[in-house]
Amino acid sequence: MSTSAQIPGSNQPKKQRRDRRETARAGALVTLAVLITLFAVFNTDEVKVDWIFGHTHAPLIIVIVVSLLVGIVLTYVAERSATARSRTGKRH
Repeated sequence: MSTSAQIPGSNQPKKQRRDRRETARAGALVTLAVLITLFAVFNTDEVKVDWIFGHTHAPLIIVIVVSLLVGIVLTYVAERSATARSRTGKRH
């Protein structure tokens, strides 16, 4: 006499199709990727970047991406600094 153990959930049909939420998320990601690609393609013109001493030329998309990254880093540093100050009780 052989008895096989039932695997929980094995009698339920497998999920073959994506539910609406997964489909909407995938569609949103594809749309976002297309928009980012178009943004990059349309912003390839060379622009003059002025520094404190001198200037240089760079593609506009590079200037935008570098500015975005610098903003992200500065925001991260400012938030960590504010959090550290609030933990120690120091406020100015």
